[in-house]
Amino acid sequence: MSMEMDIVVEGRVGRLRLNRPKALHSLNVAMCTEMLHALLAWRDDPAIDLVMVDHAQGRGFCAGGDVRAAALSGAGDGREARDFFATEYRVDHLLFTYPKPTVAFMDGITIGGGVGLSQPCHHRIATAATSLAMPESGIGLFTDAGGGWYLSRLPGRVGQWLALTGSRLDAGDCCALGLADHYLDAAQLDQVKRDLVARPTDAPAILAAAQKTPPPSSLDALRPQIDRLFAADRYEDILAALDADGGDWARDQRAILASKSNVTAKVSLRLLVLAADLTDFAQEMRQEYRIASRICRGHDFREGVRAVLVDKDNAPRWHPATPEGVDDSMIDDLFAPLPEAEEWRPAPEDEGRERPCNTGLVQ
Repeated sequence: MSMEMDIVVEGRVGRLRLNRPKALHSLNVAMCTEMLHALLAWRDDPAIDLVMVDHAQGRGFCAGGDVRAAALSGAGDGREARDFFATEYRVDHLLFTYPKPTVAFMDGITIGGGVGLSQPCHHRIATAATSLAMPESGIGLFTDAGGGWYLSRLPGRVGQWLALTGSRLDAGDCCALGLADHYLDAAQLDQVKRDLVARPTDAPAILAAAQKTPPPSSLDALRPQIDRLFAADRYEDILAALDADGGDWARDQRAILASKSNVTAKVSLRLLVLAADLTDFAQEMRQEYRIASRICRGHDFREGVRAVLVDKDNAPRWHPATPEGVDDSMIDDLFAPLPEAEEWRPAPEDEGRERPCNTGLVQ
């Protein structure tokens, strides 16, 4: 077992604790592999009643995947990047189909792959420190790890706004949108976890008893503008609506979008359109893997990681440089099926399992 994951059994509870604090618990293939093996072992183990997912220390629950390593791999043959995405998505799918209760503690930064870990869980805990986002368009990636599924099921055009701008949601927003089920004070967490270990079959009652009133969400006031200005599924139409509006908020959103990859903005919009009609989460993972396996070797991903995480000049040089330069055929190629032997599949032990999407999402 690596030092980056604490995988233990306490009483009748299996615990997956991310322990990579210097990287805000960003996921790598070793961490995902260990989680996959543990979840498969516990799924049919009669000695395990509940699984908890949290982090060991630091201010982040999970800052997503280790995109630096993926970009380095993408500069070569991309094999290691594809292995990472394939394994990460298997963990996400296994959590989505998991038959035993799961609890995720989103105490802190919850980005990208952290969303993928937390959202399929049955009980998702937010605190005052929760900051959830899918900011992948800023590094030339896209809303993966199930992001297409979850964002496409948010009310109105909130999902499209989040996918394009990478805006962050606080605990009040998460509770209002159904992305969190409970709001707890951070000071309660240790005791709640002890209670869950002591009485895992009482998880709903334990969490309900600890529940506090979440802070109000600012999204209620923003929803009319989000739904009106992000109404289109064509990226150029959204940009035109923002340009024509003239208001301060629209200008701010337009400036944010000017810093994003045009390729991944269009990928994310199409992904949300297609994901909304899917009924099988494995189909979503297969679709996202097709894109990830190709985009990790593309210019914008490597350039975004360079600009934001390596050189930190925050001046990516996207290619194509304009939305109009990204034609439909480029996006078609990213979404196209892979050769059958290369398509993503769930872990063999997880094949064919499915459950309805999390009903906590606000429609």
